[in-house]
Amino acid sequence: MTTGATTVPSSDRDTPSWREKLRADIPASLVVFLVAVPLSLGIAVASDAPLTAGLIAAAVGGLVAGALGGSPLQVSGPAAGLTVVVADLVGRFGWGVTCAITVAAGVLQILFGLTKTGRAALAISPAVVHGMLAGIGVTIVLGQLHVVLGGEQQDDAIANILALPGQLLSLHGAATALGLAVIAILLAWPRLPQGTPGWVRGIPAPLLAVALVTVIASVFALPVERVEIGGSVLEAITPPVLPDGQWGAFAVGVLTIAIIASVESLLSAVAVDRMHGGQKSNLDRELVGQGAGNTLSGLLGGLPITGVIVRSSTNVAAGAKSRVSAILHGVWIVVFSVALLGLVQQIPMAVLAGLLVVIGARLVKLAHMRELHRHGELPVYVVTILGVVFTDLLTGVIAGLVLALLLVLRRVVWASIEVQEPSATPEGDWHVVVEGALCFPSIPRLARRLGQVPAGAPVVIDLVTDYLDHAAYDHLQEWIERHEQGGGHVRVDEVGTMGLLDRRTTTNGGPGDRRPGPVPRFLSPWSVWQAGHEARRGWTMESGHDAQFGVGAGHGHALDAGEDADDPILTGLREYHRRAAGLVAPYLSDLADGQSPYAFFLTCSDSRVVPNVLTSSGPGDLFTVRNVGNLAPVESTDDSVGASVEYALDVLEVPTLVVCGHSGCGAMTAALRGTGGEGVLGRWLGGARESVSRWRSGHAVAAEAATRGASDVDQLAMVNVAVQLERLARHPAVARAIEEGRVRLVGLYFDIATARMSVLEGDRFIPASRDRLGAGASGTPGDPATSAIPIPAVDPV
Repeated sequence: MTTGATTVPSSDRDTPSWREKLRADIPASLVVFLVAVPLSLGIAVASDAPLTAGLIAAAVGGLVAGALGGSPLQVSGPAAGLTVVVADLVGRFGWGVTCAITVAAGVLQILFGLTKTGRAALAISPAVVHGMLAGIGVTIVLGQLHVVLGGEQQDDAIANILALPGQLLSLHGAATALGLAVIAILLAWPRLPQGTPGWVRGIPAPLLAVALVTVIASVFALPVERVEIGGSVLEAITPPVLPDGQWGAFAVGVLTIAIIASVESLLSAVAVDRMHGGQKSNLDRELVGQGAGNTLSGLLGGLPITGVIVRSSTNVAAGAKSRVSAILHGVWIVVFSVALLGLVQQIPMAVLAGLLVVIGARLVKLAHMRELHRHGELPVYVVTILGVVFTDLLTGVIAGLVLALLLVLRRVVWASIEVQEPSATPEGDWHVVVEGALCFPSIPRLARRLGQVPAGAPVVIDLVTDYLDHAAYDHLQEWIERHEQGGGHVRVDEVGTMGLLDRRTTTNGGPGDRRPGPVPRFLSPWSVWQAGHEARRGWTMESGHDAQFGVGAGHGHALDAGEDADDPILTGLREYHRRAAGLVAPYLSDLADGQSPYAFFLTCSDSRVVPNVLTSSGPGDLFTVRNVGNLAPVESTDDSVGASVEYALDVLEVPTLVVCGHSGCGAMTAALRGTGGEGVLGRWLGGARESVSRWRSGHAVAAEAATRGASDVDQLAMVNVAVQLERLARHPAVARAIEEGRVRLVGLYFDIATARMSVLEGDRFIPASRDRLGAGASGTPGDPATSAIPIPAVDPV
């Protein structure tokens, strides 16, 4: 019962007010600020840039990208993923030109966003992106390990590796101890015991490690190299400088910074969206925000910025509700940079190096390796890492992209070809199983595999393919002719969807023509795939079409039935044993001791109505009863339907009773015209008289169907569903179950021409494809709460 009070939509109730947002965003911004300061300083060190550049970039990332970006909870700033690129640019052009490159890259990012190409960056293979970040991480670790050990990092990865043993033999006491202490704290802090107070666990590990070890170094006045700022942040603001020549290298630098920063920002934004249930990111707007941030950061003498997952995840975990948190974190960095910069100069370089070693190591993720290995893309990851570490970032990324494209090309044009000997097949024949796309590059391997089949042997060629080009077709045809001339027998069994069935409707029909192929065999009639059922045997190639097996015009994917060519049932049984029995056996094994179906399903005997296909159900789901006209004569002398209903309710305890009619029903046609005759069929169709009478008197279901142009027969079929539901409801066992709330009644109607199912809701049939249908548990036919069958959720494959 409702009142006159206004109901506030749930979405409005769930939206926090600005006061609630501030109460959450202010403390979250402080946490992010404490994490961002040491990270920004460490990244500046790794980039061979002024330390103030890291703070400038962090402040701009919060204030500009935080305000303009399309990901409300993402936090931007200098990122480890760009350190190698920036260090290379600084070494090649100097800091002023690097700032100009950052400005130009920012403008390019803005153009990316305005032209709505944000999602295009996501088309880059994840294996390349993860490999690039891992390669950068390895490079950082190899260089900063020398600083942790008290030495100097070398010019390249190979030099760092060769010099590492010498560094290990000559450890520089205090610096090494400080760097290792930082690494130990960063690794141990996330593994604190569960009993540790929450406020302790909430202290950011980078802040704790840098602050604690710096205090120790200051208290004991340890003789170690410390950070040198060389002036205030305001003094560090310098305009960018254009290069003196080398414009090609300058353009490559701009493109590299823009693409890497865009990809990393977009991937981070997508990851942040998964961490919270709020507003999703606008990726094009995010690119505009990142571009504006990079433009201003470069103009002020700051590092390039990206969306950073470490700071962003910290922001979400700290309870941030809006972009105010990211903006405020930028404000706190500005205050710190102006008022407290002297504290930064107390930090030992080995401390920042230890922080960078952990950051770099965390860019190499075992979880990514395992995932890529499952998808067969680990080689791309490894090649990208090696390219980034031992050459440069751009070369490594290009190498990874080239390998990724080659692997995709291989999957597209390379077929798996396996030969099974008679001892390994049910029929005792040789089997040649071809899976994938069979194209000309696979012909040499196909020839070798076919050469393993002895002359004169019976062989089945299973083409589990989605594409077959003309060259492969010619080779197979020639081999089959030679093998049969030598006394052998060949059966070509086309299992895959090669796009042949609909090619007869095309005008060109060339080998590259790709059109929707036939449905799987368990959904298609025998005439489509059995050569012995309304199709001629053999393997033919019609003019203008490629590779049609055992088919006449209008048929495709036919299986030569061999000795059972005139018996489609036996052919179908053999196909079931060969391909489906092993797959369905585990489910039937679980059902061997009994059944517990979900629904009693009463439908017509019409061969075009296949209940398990229409309901996406399998063994054990439906207790099916079929008769002419899907009638429920439970009140007559025919006890078959009544007995089935009682067994379903009292023994199997099904919770749902379904009546399903269909279009073009022959029984309804005969009942409407009175052509059932005097025999058994005529007496049986007497059970439809009530439906005919209700239809003639203007049943509401018929009236609604007529407005949609349904024919008289189809209107009657729909009315018949409602009437049979009412008859079922009058059965004593059903009435008792409804009263006890143990069962509900469902009406369905299947339109054969469109292959669509509708559900009876009240006085009309609505499409079953709708997301939400009635789901009541009891009642009478026609009640919207009881006339809909639930559509079970299916995990995507």
